Amino acid sequence: MCWADLLLLPAAPYRLAAFPFAALFHHLCATGHLSLTARYIFLLAGGCLLAGTAMGSYAVLLLIPAAGSVLVLLSVSPARAHTWVFALQMSWQTLCHLGLSRQELNLQDARPAITLSTIMLLTQKATSLGLDIHEGVVLLQQGQGLLQRVLPLCSYLLFFPALLGGPLCSFSRFRAQVESSEALPCRLRAVGQRCLCALALQGLRAGLAAGLAGRQGCAGLGCLPCLWARALLLRLAYYMHWVLDEALLEAAGFGPEAGQGDLSLHDLWMLETTHRLAVFARTWNKSTSRWLRRLVFQRCPAQPLLATFAFSAWWHGLRPGQVFGFLCWAVMVEADYRIHPFLSARATSQSVKLLYRGTTWVFTQLIVAYILVAVETESFSMLCLLWTSCNSILPLSYGLTLMLLLLVKKPKQN
Repeated sequence: MCWADLLLLPAAPYRLAAFPFAALFHHLCATGHLSLTARYIFLLAGGCLLAGTAMGSYAVLLLIPAAGSVLVLLSVSPARAHTWVFALQMSWQTLCHLGLSRQELNLQDARPAITLSTIMLLTQKATSLGLDIHEGVVLLQQGQGLLQRVLPLCSYLLFFPALLGGPLCSFSRFRAQVESSEALPCRLRAVGQRCLCALALQGLRAGLAAGLAGRQGCAGLGCLPCLWARALLLRLAYYMHWVLDEALLEAAGFGPEAGQGDLSLHDLWMLETTHRLAVFARTWNKSTSRWLRRLVFQRCPAQPLLATFAFSAWWHGLRPGQVFGFLCWAVMVEADYRIHPFLSARATSQSVKLLYRGTTWVFTQLIVAYILVAVETESFSMLCLLWTSCNSILPLSYGLTLMLLLLVKKPKQN
C-alpha cells in the first residue's frame, strides 16, 4: 500500500463526518446565531475534536507545534517572526517524520500517517502566516486583550475544515471569511458539484484498479504502460482527495478564491493534456506550489529551482524515494525549460508541430509517471528496481539532453 492509500483511505471517513458540522457552522453564521468569538471557538473546538478522533493520542504531536507557533508569533518581533516559526515547524516536523517513520507503514493503524500529513499542513499555514507578519501583510494588534489576539491565530492553525487537507488559505482571507459568511444555497450547490466530481473520480479509480489487478508481470519496454497506469491511479487518488477537501471548505463557507484552489476542471484538463513538465509542476497541487514559490524560490539567491524541489523533499519526509523523485523532478523541469524552446523553434509546419506536441505529451506523461511512482516508493530496494528498469530510459535521456544543451546556450524560461 502506497503513501496515497495510507493517507486518503483511512482519513476519508473523518472528512465525510466533518461535512455536517461544516454545514452547521455556515448556517449558524449566515443566520447570525454565532458571534465572532463564538465562530473562532467553534472552528477551533471542531479542529481539536477532529484531531483527537482521527489521530488519537498522536494529536498531541499536532497541538504542541501549533501552540508553540502562536507563542512565537506573539512574543518575537515581526522582523524575526518568519525565521523563528520556520525553524520551529520544520525542526518539529522532521523529528516527527523520523520518529514515526516505522509506524507509518503499519496498515492496521493509519493514525501516524494522518498525523504527519496534518503536521505538514500546519507547517504551511504557520510559515505562511509568519511570512505575512514579516512582510507587513498581517498586523497583530498589540492593544487587544490576550484572548482576542490568541484565539484567531489558534483557530486559523487548527480550524477543522482545513485540518486534514484543503488548499492553503491565507490568514487574511480566513479572518475575512469568518467575519462575513456568504449565503448558504450557492455554497451547497458548489459542494454538491464537487462531491459528484469526487464520486466520478473514485469510480474511474476503482475501474482502473480492477483492471490492473488482473494483469500479470511485465518485462522490458512493456513495463512503460504499467508504470503509466500505476501513476494514473495515484493521480486519481489525489484528485479525489483535493476535490473532497475543497468541498468541505465550501460547506463551511471557506471556498477558495477564483483560480486559487488545488483542482478545477480547467486544472484537471491542463494536468492531463499538457506537453510541458514545467506547466504540470506549476499546476499540480497549486496552493502548495505557490507556497513553495513564495517560501523558497523567490527567496533563494542561487539555484532557486533546485532549492525548491530539495526543500519539498525535506518537507515531505526525506525518504529515499522522495529525495530521488523530487531531485529528478527538478532536473526534468530544468531540461523542459531548455528542450522545448529548442524544439518549438524547429517545428515550422503544422504536421511537425502536431508531431512535436504529441511526442512531448507522451514523454511528459511517462516522466510524470516515473516521478510519482518514485516519490511513492517506500523502500530503497524497490527504488533500485525502478532505477535499473527500462522506465529510467526517458528520464536519463532528458538528463543527457540537458547536459548537452547546457553547453550550447542559457535557458529561456516560459
